Amino acid sequence: MKRLLSLIILFTALSLSSCIKEDYPDATRTGNFEALWRLMDEHYCFFDYKKEALGVDWNEIHARYAKQVDDAMTPQQLFEVLCNMIGELKDGHVNLGAAFDLGRNWSYHEDYPRNYNDSIIMATYLGHDYKIAAGLKYKLLDDNIGYVRCASFNSGVGHGNVSYMLEDLATCTGIIIDVRANGGGELTNAHNLASHFINERTLIGYISHKTGKAHDAFSTPQPEYLNPGSGMRWQKQVIVLTNRECYSATNDFVRCMKLAPHCTIMGDKTGGGSGMPFTSELPNGWSVRYSAVVNYDKNMNHTEFGIEPDIHCEMSGADTQRQRDTLIETARTILKQQ
Repeated sequence: MKRLLSLIILFTALSLSSCIKEDYPDATRTGNFEALWRLMDEHYCFFDYKKEALGVDWNEIHARYAKQVDDAMTPQQLFEVLCNMIGELKDGHVNLGAAFDLGRNWSYHEDYPRNYNDSIIMATYLGHDYKIAAGLKYKLLDDNIGYVRCASFNSGVGHGNVSYMLEDLATCTGIIIDVRANGGGELTNAHNLASHFINERTLIGYISHKTGKAHDAFSTPQPEYLNPGSGMRWQKQVIVLTNRECYSATNDFVRCMKLAPHCTIMGDKTGGGSGMPFTSELPNGWSVRYSAVVNYDKNMNHTEFGIEPDIHCEMSGADTQRQRDTLIETARTILKQQ
């Protein structure tokens, strides 16, 4: 009886250990490679879209990169291979973090003109007497055009902040909201700001979650609505300035503002980043961030690779030399003509 009980315990222990090994790959170089590939394979949300748009074949990528991995590699060598592998997805939300580096793909803006110069903004437009409403800097320019600089959505933007700012700018002919070089942040802040430029509940798009490990396993897309913000709402013209560094929550802000009744988007195509990122960990402790939830626009189109402006406009070298911002000056001209 004791021998039978021992065999049962041994069998159970072996079974559990095999289950643990299957669910949690070991911390060897090859184990970490397999863990990362499988994590992305089961949870990343854009495989079908990236295959259609970029020709990404995740199984082929596994076969190609597995040949580059062996257990004699240094951590730095493994890190380089893993970063190159996930870089094939061309997703700024996909990052690999180690104690010695952060692997990322920022080609969505690094391969394009910046079309923004912060020193010109501070010297020529904001100066030293601008006002601050939480994460927003704003000023009434000398031609009665309001200028609002939103550098990040990590800084709080509440309905009270926006209302006070709009009341302060109420006599303006129109306002410019500059979100260039805004890499994102809290989606709530982006929606709070956008909600003061609509007058009715507005369908802004759809959201879909992964429901299984298959690349096409998603929930039925659910509608997303933006409700009008409490407090003051803007009824005059507004121009939103964009560039390729408008990413993630800022990309979503532009998605919303595209639907505002008196709004024009001007500048360059946004950088994109429509997936909601999640974070996980490899067996060796390296962190992995990846897009896990899909957001669409109101026509069920992806905005992962950015949103086109209504008016394309780029910085000119002549304006830059004169410490002038081409996009702001163009927007001022348009607003004064309306």
